[in-house]
Amino acid sequence: MKKAALRFLVLAALVAFSAESFAQGSPPATPPPMKYVTSDSAPKAIGPYSQAVVAGGFLFASGQIPIDPKTGDLVGGTIEQSTERVFDNLEAVLKAAGLGFADVVKTTVYLTKGDDFAAMNKVYAKRMGENKPARSTLFVAGLPKGSPIEIDLIALAKK
Repeated sequence: MKKAALRFLVLAALVAFSAESFAQGSPPATPPPMKYVTSDSAPKAIGPYSQAVVAGGFLFASGQIPIDPKTGDLVGGTIEQSTERVFDNLEAVLKAAGLGFADVVKTTVYLTKGDDFAAMNKVYAKRMGENKPARSTLFVAGLPKGSPIEIDLIALAKK
């Protein structure tokens, strides 16, 4: 599902790019190639995907779960601790691309327990600061490694 959503967003960005070129009277240019973003301060991908990709003027960050990048272990404890670790991981990926939470335009939060929403939301509000990106929150039956939370995001990439 997440791959399909990412493909749709990239396709939408490319269509908008092409439409803008036609509106300006020039043929569409070949869009720049995708740029892969990695950070040693975030967990390595646990599958055939990238930590983040920059394409069409946006950074698309893969979902992060509360894994400690140094040990590869899931951070246990409270949902607040797990959410903080997720934000640490996302922040590392954003920084690797020269971005921060102020550049984020969309997030998706996945939770395995509805009861965790309020506590997650407090950490989310603190970490996002004044930025209020669009957000979807989904309650799911399970997440990788038994994680209670996963967050992915889209940020406006700087040129």
